[in-house]
Amino acid sequence: MCHVFCCTESRSERSPLAVTSPKLPPLPVPNKPALQPPSPSNDPSQALNRPLIQPSMLLTARKALQPPSSSAPKAALKPPSPLTTPKPALQPPAVPPIKPQAPPTDQSRSSNGFHNLPSPPIAEQRAELGTWLEVGSMVEVNDPPLFGVIRWIGQINNIPEPVAGIELDQELSAATDGSYLGERHFHCPAHKGLFVRLRNCRRDSRFPEPELPINQVDRCNSIAFANWSSKRVEEHTPPLCGPDARLTYEGFKKGIQGHLNSCYLDASLFSVFSCCSSFDWLLFWPVGAQNNPISQSAQDLLRCEIVNPLRRYGYVCASKTMALRKLLKEETADSGFTNEEKDPEEFLNQLFLLLQVEPLLKIRSVSQKAQECFIYQLFPPASPPLSPLVSPAAGLLRVSSVQALLESSFMHSGLKLTEAPSCLPLLMPRFGKEFKMFDAILPSLSLDITDLLDETLRQCSICQSVAQWECLQCYEDVDITPGQLKQYCNTCNTQVHTHKKRQTHRPVEVRGPLGCWEGPVHGARQLMDLFAVTCIETSHYVSFVKHGPQPTDWLFFDSMADREGNVSLDNSDYI
Repeated sequence: MCHVFCCTESRSERSPLAVTSPKLPPLPVPNKPALQPPSPSNDPSQALNRPLIQPSMLLTARKALQPPSSSAPKAALKPPSPLTTPKPALQPPAVPPIKPQAPPTDQSRSSNGFHNLPSPPIAEQRAELGTWLEVGSMVEVNDPPLFGVIRWIGQINNIPEPVAGIELDQELSAATDGSYLGERHFHCPAHKGLFVRLRNCRRDSRFPEPELPINQVDRCNSIAFANWSSKRVEEHTPPLCGPDARLTYEGFKKGIQGHLNSCYLDASLFSVFSCCSSFDWLLFWPVGAQNNPISQSAQDLLRCEIVNPLRRYGYVCASKTMALRKLLKEETADSGFTNEEKDPEEFLNQLFLLLQVEPLLKIRSVSQKAQECFIYQLFPPASPPLSPLVSPAAGLLRVSSVQALLESSFMHSGLKLTEAPSCLPLLMPRFGKEFKMFDAILPSLSLDITDLLDETLRQCSICQSVAQWECLQCYEDVDITPGQLKQYCNTCNTQVHTHKKRQTHRPVEVRGPLGCWEGPVHGARQLMDLFAVTCIETSHYVSFVKHGPQPTDWLFFDSMADREGNVSLDNSDYI
């Protein structure tokens, strides 16, 4: 599932829109013969094709949104069959003819394209051996060496030490297809599977010895990021734009560092503060220390430890955002703010409440007084609108735009903005993993909210005179100004609803400014420009931020760009 979180800001004529939204020790090398099975079973599988990723920014973003995958391929085993006490290698009998076999469908796929069963736990034995070998390690055995990759590590009966199943680089007549004594332990092409004692494996000498790795779990689960710290900046620093933004933000260790499921917060803060000043009022909103010291601490932390350093140096370490998360936890009594996944709208709403600021939006329904909120959740009708993008034929994507969804949501709910907001955060509709009303939502680079404002002059959809009526039933009529709200002057309203298929429509009167208005309307349109998009797929948030006037002036931000498996290795952020 992917959704978009939008925000917008406005100015006199055109207003911007924002979207919400160890070195390895030398291994002992005893020259022991490899364990060879007396009767191999040939059971080749067909390699699976791997998808090819094109080098583009959006697909890079897509890749960052994918769920973490382990760098080491998974290998596996069914319960091992009995094995006699190890003896010197025996040559197996002649290989029987290969029989075709359908590839299994219920096993996990390893990175070599074959289906492998999980290796049994042998942590204690491996610890005694003092090795760092694991499934996926490139090794060599025998002398002259045979090179390959460990695909399985496990215990075989009557063998008091771990055994490794290796997929060789080259075929060997005595090798199998991953079976030993008729028992399948992993999958590989025929004559490439070799079983040896794990202690007889050596690191592949063709490649340089890796550097001593850091204990990533201990480091990532601590908050002492001494080597990744960021400075405090007292002076107000304006947002960066154009080439300066790209120069400051682009690269690794840029942006906001991720830590303990913080992507929702990292992406949100980078979206609203890195290249736009529409939310800067949050940094200077008068907060009474005597009323709530936590609010003053949160504002000072946000301004001097996060926003200003981000704009000055292009980087903020995770200890700063963790301090903010702890304040949110203290204020809301929700312990999940420090270690659990949250949504950007939940974080922003709680941040606004913590800072004790006024709501961004004031929205009025037809019969009620104005209601205030920080973020507007789009609620489209039960069926997608026919305009501006008509429902496609079978097999094609169902696509809509933010502009169409915003208008449809306001029209069908009978809502109007009482005033033009300085910034408009929008939350796109979400319907879970199974059902999606739209296959894709196109972020509108510019939003026209003129006709969504209450008590303002509006233009007739047909003759451009002052509109006095609007009709919800006409909204889905593609015969009249498709893709636009339907509003009419008195004359056009009468003519349009004279048609027999519209005689049952119920137009409502438009609320306009006081006074007598007539004739054509040539007023400036109230526009808002898109400046950020925050996206999610499989519980990971990233953001796109506009940093300049050109259509290509966009930055992609991922606070955990180097995540691997379930651990973010260096918690490096990337732009």
